[in-house]
Amino acid sequence: MVRPSRKTTSVNGGISRRALLLGGAVALGSLGLAGCSRVDTSAAEDGGDLLDRLRSQGVVRLGIASEVPYSYIDKDSGKLTGQAPAIAEEIFGRLGVDSFQPVLTEFGSLIPGLRVGQFDVVAAGMWITPERCAQVIFSDPDYVAKDAFIVAEGNPLGLESYTDIAETGATVATGPGWFQRDYAIGNGVAPGRIGTLPDQLAGVTAVRQGRIDAFFGTAPTMVSAARNTAGVEATEPFTPVVDGEEQIGAGGFAFSPTETRLRDAFNAELHEMKESGQLLEIVSPFGFTEEDMTDLTAEELCNA
Repeated sequence: MVRPSRKTTSVNGGISRRALLLGGAVALGSLGLAGCSRVDTSAAEDGGDLLDRLRSQGVVRLGIASEVPYSYIDKDSGKLTGQAPAIAEEIFGRLGVDSFQPVLTEFGSLIPGLRVGQFDVVAAGMWITPERCAQVIFSDPDYVAKDAFIVAEGNPLGLESYTDIAETGATVATGPGWFQRDYAIGNGVAPGRIGTLPDQLAGVTAVRQGRIDAFFGTAPTMVSAARNTAGVEATEPFTPVVDGEEQIGAGGFAFSPTETRLRDAFNAELHEMKESGQLLEIVSPFGFTEEDMTDLTAEELCNA
C-alpha cells in the first residue's frame, strides 16, 4: 500500500488531493466506508428544475444540524448563522435566490430529510464520503478539517490522539453519525467505550461535570465549543491516523440526486469564490484559515 507523506499543501494553501485521497480515503475503506458507488443521477430530467423554482419563490430551505461553527441558530439573535449558511447566502444570492429558511434536524436525519424533500440543500459542513455519495450528490468541498478533543482544563490525562484514549482507558463520547467514532475504533478504542451525545454542547457539559474525560469531533467544532467556557479546553488539532494512513475530512453541500443543474450552478459560483479569495474572507469569522481551504473535488472524494 502506498503511504502518503505528512500533510502537504496545495497551491491555494489547503490539503492536497494526494494527501487526502491516499491518506484519508484509502484508510476509510478499511473501516467499511469505501466501495459504495455514486448515486444514480440518470433519472434527472435536464438536471432538474429546482433552481428555477427557487428563483421564482425567492427562498431556499437549508437543512442544518446545529453544529458550531458549521451551521447553527445564534442564541442571542435567534438567526441562522455559521460557515455553511454564510457561503449559501452568498452563492444563492448570486443565483437569484435572496432569502433562506433554516430547517433544524438531527445530523443523522439530514440525508433522509433531503431525499424526501424536507429541505432543498444540506448546509451543515457534511463530509463527502463514498457512502454518502451513494445517496445524494455533493458540491465540491469548501473546507478540510482536522480533529480535536474537548477535555478538562489542563488536560489531566494528556490526551492528544486516539491512541492516547486507547492506552489510558479514558471515558469518551462523540456526536451521532460522526466519523471520529470510526477513527477511535481504528486506533484500538473499544466500541463499547465510546458514548454518543447529541451535540458539542452536551459534550462540553459532560466533560465539565466529569462524566467523560473527552468529547471528540472536528477541530473547528471542538475549538468553538471550548472557547470562553470555564473548566474545559480544546486540544491541539491533529490529523487522525488509522492503519498508518492519515484521515482528512472534507465537507460540502448536499443536493437531491435529480438536481444536478442546481449543484453545477452552485459549484460554478463556489469555484469563482475560491479563486478570488472571497471564500476565505467569508469563512474566516467562523475560525477557518487558509490551511482549511482545498482544491479537492466531490468526484475525487466520491470515487476514492
